Amino acid sequence: MALVTVAFGVLILLVLMMGLKFDGFISLILVSLIVGLMLGMPLDKVTASMYKGIGSQLQSLILILAFGAMLGKLLSDSGAAHRITMTLINKFGKKNVQWAMLLTAIIVGITMFFEAAFIVLIPIVYTIVLELELPLMSVGLPLVIGLSTTHSFLPPHPGPAAVAVTYGASMGRTLLIGLIIAIPAAIIVGIFYTRTKWVKSVTAKIPKGLVEIKKFKDEELPGFGISIFTALVPVVLMAIQTFASLYVDKKAPIMKYINFIGDAPIALLITVIIAAYTLGVARGRKIEEVMNSFGGAIKSIAMIIVVIGAGGAFKQVIVDAGLGNTVNQLTSGLNVSPIILAWVIAAAVRTAVGSATVAVTTASGIILPMVATAGVSPELMVLATTCGSIFASHVNDPGFWMFKEYFDLPVGQAIKIRTTYTCILSVIGLIGVLILSNFF
Repeated sequence: MALVTVAFGVLILLVLMMGLKFDGFISLILVSLIVGLMLGMPLDKVTASMYKGIGSQLQSLILILAFGAMLGKLLSDSGAAHRITMTLINKFGKKNVQWAMLLTAIIVGITMFFEAAFIVLIPIVYTIVLELELPLMSVGLPLVIGLSTTHSFLPPHPGPAAVAVTYGASMGRTLLIGLIIAIPAAIIVGIFYTRTKWVKSVTAKIPKGLVEIKKFKDEELPGFGISIFTALVPVVLMAIQTFASLYVDKKAPIMKYINFIGDAPIALLITVIIAAYTLGVARGRKIEEVMNSFGGAIKSIAMIIVVIGAGGAFKQVIVDAGLGNTVNQLTSGLNVSPIILAWVIAAAVRTAVGSATVAVTTASGIILPMVATAGVSPELMVLATTCGSIFASHVNDPGFWMFKEYFDLPVGQAIKIRTTYTCILSVIGLIGVLILSNFF
C-alpha cells in the first residue's frame, strides 16, 4: 500500500508539473504533504519530517552550490573561461577543434553549472565557427555534451552533490570515481557520436540577435596558467583528501588538516578566495566589483536551492513513513541490483517531469534504505542515480529548449540530437558504474 501511495504521489507530481505547469518547488512541497497524510502520518509529524528533510538536504550543500556559483561567475566575468577556450583551440588546431571544445567543457564545467557555462561559452563557439568557417553543430555539440556530462556526473553540481549528501557519500571520492566514468563517456559521445551521419544530417545555425558575442582584448584576459589553476583548485584539494584517506593513517595528526581543506564546502571557499584575488584584485578589479559578481551568482541559483530543499522534504517524508521497510521486503527476494534500480527510477522520473533535480531526489528517497544493506559503494549509488537523471532530455526540460534556441533547430531535429545524446550518455554512465562496482 505504501508503494502505491508514493506512486500516486509521483503521479500527482507529474500532473502538477506537466499538466498545470507548477514549478518544481511548489509541486514537491504539496506532494510531500499529500503523501505524508495518505501514509497515515499525523499533521505535526508530516511538517516536522519536511522541515527535517529540508534542513538535512541543504546543510552543507547550500555552501557547495553557493561557492560553486560564485567561482563560475568569476571565471566568466574575468574572461578566464574565454582564455582557456581560445588557448586550447590554438594548441589543438582547426582539425582537432572538437577535442579542444570537449576539453574546455570538462575543465570549465567541473565548477560551472550547465546553464551558466553554456551561456558563457556559446558566444565563443559562435566566434570560432565564424572565424574558422566550420559547421556550428560540429563545434558546439562536443561542448554541450561535455557540459552535460560534468553537470550530471560530478559534484559540486546540484544533482550529484544532493545525492551524495543523501547517501552519505564522500564528495571527493564521488568526484574522482565520477571522472573515471565521465571522461570516457564524454569522449565517446562528444567526439564519436558528433561525427556520425545522424548528427551531420542536422544543420544548425547561429541565431540572429539572440546573444551578443562578447569580445575580449588579449590584454584584458588573465593568463592561461592562472585561469586553469584557479578553475581546478577545488578538484586538487578534494583529490588530495581522497588519496590521503586511502594511504595515510586516519589517526595521523595531519589528516585533521587534510580533511578540513578537502571537505567540498571548504575547498570551494578556499578557491573562491583565491579566485577573488587571481581573477579579480590582481587584474585591477575593485573588491566591490568582485562582490557584485558573487551576489549575481547567488541570485541565479536561488530556485535550484529551494527545489533541492523541497526534494529533501519529499525524501524525508518517504523515509519517515517507513517506505524503506516495504522496499526492502519487496526487493529482498529479487536479484535486482540497487544500482540498476536507482538508475531506472531516476530515468523514469526525469523522462516524465524533465527535472534532473526532482529525478535524483525522488529516486534517492526511495532507494536510500537499500544503500546501507546492499553492500554497494555509496559513491557508485550517487553516480547510478545521477546517470539516470540525464536520460531522455526532451520538451519538458528547460535545457532542451536552451539547446534548441541557441542552435536554431526545429523541435524535431533538437529531439533527434539532444534526446539521443542524453540517452546514450546515461546508458554509458550506467555501464561504467556497473563495471566499477566490481572494484569498489
